Amino acid sequence: MAATPGQTTITSGANGTRSVPSRVVPPVELPANVDELAADAAATLGWRGLVLPQLTMFGRRVYVVAKLRPAAHAERIALGQDPVTDRAQVSTWTWPEMADTAPQPAADIVGVLAVARHWRTGLAATVPFSRYGEAAMVLPQSMTLTHDYVDNCLPRARTYGVAVVSADDSAATDEDTEATGHVTLDVESHRDRILLGQDAVWRWINEVVYERLIAAENELDDTESDSAESDPAEESGATA
Repeated sequence: MAATPGQTTITSGANGTRSVPSRVVPPVELPANVDELAADAAATLGWRGLVLPQLTMFGRRVYVVAKLRPAAHAERIALGQDPVTDRAQVSTWTWPEMADTAPQPAADIVGVLAVARHWRTGLAATVPFSRYGEAAMVLPQSMTLTHDYVDNCLPRARTYGVAVVSADDSAATDEDTEATGHVTLDVESHRDRILLGQDAVWRWINEVVYERLIAAENELDDTESDSAESDPAEESGATA
C-alpha cells in the first residue's frame, strides 16, 4: 500500500496498516561556491591549466581544466580552421580518408571534474570522461564519512579511475570573515587503467573545449585591454 509523502507505512496484521511520520533528513549542502571548489580541487590535484566555466556535455555539468597546444593552435589560425562543434561533422575526421585533411587537436585536456552533493551524481557526471583521461569529483566532507560512501562509492571510484576530493564542511565561505573553504584529496585516480584512444567522441570533446579556451583567452585579452586603456585616464586625473 502506498504511503502519504513524508509518512512511513507500518503493517500490523493481515489487513491493518497505519502511517507514522518518517524522519526527514536535511539535504547535504556544498560548503562553498561551486566555481571556487572546482578551482581549489584542480590545484589540489595538480592539474595545471585554465579552469573553464562550467559547461554541459552529454547532459552532464562539468568543469574542464585545459590549455592550448601552441603549435596546433597556430597552425589552425594560419589555415583558418575554427573550432567545429557539430558532432556529425567531427565524427568524419576519424575516417581513414580524412586523416590528412582533418584539423589537428588544438586543446590539451588536463582533466574533467564535477562538483556534486552526492557521490552517485558525481560518478554519473565524470565516468564518461574518465575513459579518455583524468577525472575527479568534489564532494562535501560529510558525504565521504558515511557507510554508503565507503561501501559503495570507493569501489566504483577505484574501478573507473575517478579521483575524489572532499570539501571541508566547517570551512564554508563567510562573508564577514572572508574565510574560504579548502579541499583535500581523498582518493587518487588510477593511472594504470586502460584509456580509449582519440576516437570520434574524444575529437568532439576536444573541439568543444578548444572553442571554450579561445573564448576564455579572448575575454582575458579584452579585460587586459580595458585595464590598459583606463590607466592613462587615471594618471591624467591624478596629475590634474
